[in-house]
Amino acid sequence: MPKPVSEQVVVIAGASSGIGRAAALAFAGRGARVVCAARGEAALDSLVHEIREGGGQAVAVPTDVADPGAVRALAAAAEREFGRIDTWVNAAAVAVFGQVEEISDAEFDRVMRVNFLGQVHGAKAALPALRRAGGGVIVGIASVEGVRSVPLHAPYTASKFALRGFYDCLRMELAQRGEKIAVTTILPAAIDTPFFEHSRSKMGALPKPPPPVYAPETVAENVVFAAEHPRREIPVGGAALAFYFGQRFSPALTDTLLAVRRLGAGAFRDDRPDNGVDNVDTPVDEPGRVHGSVPRRVRPGSVFSRTIARLPRPGELLTAAVSARHRRHAAR
Repeated sequence: MPKPVSEQVVVIAGASSGIGRAAALAFAGRGARVVCAARGEAALDSLVHEIREGGGQAVAVPTDVADPGAVRALAAAAEREFGRIDTWVNAAAVAVFGQVEEISDAEFDRVMRVNFLGQVHGAKAALPALRRAGGGVIVGIASVEGVRSVPLHAPYTASKFALRGFYDCLRMELAQRGEKIAVTTILPAAIDTPFFEHSRSKMGALPKPPPPVYAPETVAENVVFAAEHPRREIPVGGAALAFYFGQRFSPALTDTLLAVRRLGAGAFRDDRPDNGVDNVDTPVDEPGRVHGSVPRRVRPGSVFSRTIARLPRPGELLTAAVSARHRRHAAR
């Protein structure tokens, strides 16, 4: 059983804005010591200042998650500063919106290096530290787009499918060895973060999340919960159900529905042209924000997510039993 959050040291890769920033604030609010990592130094500094102003403990470690050496250095810095790591959260992500043929090879490469390999680097850096701490939790922020593809978002969707496969493999390997390390994959639906404004758009306008849109604090709540009560996967937002059911029962019909421009990821704000902001290649130089600027009502929470996260599934209980059995055999 993981430590209470109030006793944990938590590393968050991708903490400068959006879900990562909301999670950092939520962990700090619960008394955790937080190591905040991202490429944007100004955003990290403002986050650490906000946490410390609230009486929390936090440090900033500028890190490009696409660089495995930098991620290993992040783990080492966390252990030097606070003595150990109890939970590692992988939240960094970038995106390019556009037709597959319009997205360059370099853009595909960068999205996969950040979204997929960045989390691989994070998990590999976290594992030795979590073992030294006697166990812990790896939390990976994937997406419901790892369950069901959407149009005009191929690099991002592909990276999220890859993440689910990676975390499934890692989870099984840890169970086989009886490790006291849990892996939780978070699958958010559309969330009101600066992600959409920071993404590169080849559509001539800024992308916007399809409704219903949820507050990033909804995701952060489930990330903090997973640090104490790991689950295999936690979908966030009732809209995630549509992705699961559509892919499970009629993927062809779902293809048709998502091909309708207003229902897929191809919703764009015609009132705001593409502003040229690009965090595919460079960090966003701003103080950092949790929320985006979605011009509609944002749902503050999700009863569905809160309920499903708190109900352990039979398969999870069986996996825990297998892991415990391997630990007992190893101890003999």
